[in-house]
Amino acid sequence: MEENNHEDELLLEFEKEKKSLKIKHNITTIILLIIVAVFSSEFTMYYYAKTIIPNKTEASVDSDENINIIAKNLKNFRKLIDQVYIGEIDEEKLLNETIKGYVNGLDDEYSEYMTTDEWDDFQSQALGNYVGIGIYMATDKNNNVVVLSPIEGSPAEKAGIEQGDIIALVNEENVLGTSSDKVASLIKGEEGTEVKIKVLRDDEYLDFNLKREAIKIYHVEEEMLENNIGYISLLTFDEGCADEFKNAIDSLKNQGAKKLIIDLRNNTGGLVEEALKIADYFIPKGENLLITVDANGNKEYSKSENDPIIDCEIIVLSNEYSASASEILLGALKDSGKAKSVGTKTFGKGVIQSVYLLEDNSALKLTVNEYFTPNETKINKVGIEPDYEVELDEEAEEDSQLNKAIELLNN
Repeated sequence: MEENNHEDELLLEFEKEKKSLKIKHNITTIILLIIVAVFSSEFTMYYYAKTIIPNKTEASVDSDENINIIAKNLKNFRKLIDQVYIGEIDEEKLLNETIKGYVNGLDDEYSEYMTTDEWDDFQSQALGNYVGIGIYMATDKNNNVVVLSPIEGSPAEKAGIEQGDIIALVNEENVLGTSSDKVASLIKGEEGTEVKIKVLRDDEYLDFNLKREAIKIYHVEEEMLENNIGYISLLTFDEGCADEFKNAIDSLKNQGAKKLIIDLRNNTGGLVEEALKIADYFIPKGENLLITVDANGNKEYSKSENDPIIDCEIIVLSNEYSASASEILLGALKDSGKAKSVGTKTFGKGVIQSVYLLEDNSALKLTVNEYFTPNETKINKVGIEPDYEVELDEEAEEDSQLNKAIELLNN
């Protein structure tokens, strides 16, 4: 009975917040695309760095005045904690949270310290290995988590979770106003175990009891359309997606494709290398694919290394969820004159992170570069405007953006 009362209080709290929410497809601020599995992350765009930096207890920072002040304060805090605190002390958690707080002080949404377990999860995500319920989800401006879409064949899809569902409770814990990382941490778990989710759909609360499973992620989907138009949907830039993309290109060519639509809608990014490999399939050898600028203003030019494997008319579909690696690919194709774009303006995540390993296999992910298109067009906080702006009518049965792309290719 007490549990029911507690849940009612949480739902009443949510009703107050709901009036200010823009649910369904009206998420207009920072969006986090997450596969709820063993790991969740923000828009991803990173290099793997092999650098080993000194362990957290061995860093030589004694000469830094701020570090000395922090150390002195922590020493005083610990003395007081040991004297008066009545709870249990988890030394490892204290250390990890202290480091996390220091990195969070950079006020950079993409930089973070990861514990050993978190780094392992991060690698699993990049490799496309997931255990969970299988949803992509987004965070709206009120920091409430909305389902962007269930993954095909996943427990979430089978149970009936839909795009636009707002996650209100996870295992009866209120997750309103919390980060998507927090929601993901509550949803994830061991394969075969269950998790209880309560969502708000329109004005109705729905309960789902889901069993966590290994989730198979398909990075690329292909289809032959009429009039020799090939269609490829690229869902993410995880490791190996460039090879999958090439296989899709070869398959469509064998089926007679003469023109191509590349769908980057809802693709929030991934590995830089994968985006550059795909761009290399289209852009002549020696041409610029990407320009990166480091903290000292040094520019580095990434160039196509191979002759194109396909030369045809291309339309790219984009929307406000197309970010990071999607913007690298789109920018390279547009600036080279290889493609036009249809849809809405992209998200505008034009910075790259590198991962630095510590000796205990924890990791520090830092924003280290800003990137620009080959024509030196700024992306970060700006996004890429489409050549043909077409809003998607969510209530319509037909895909207006895809139809516009087909129309352009047919003409």
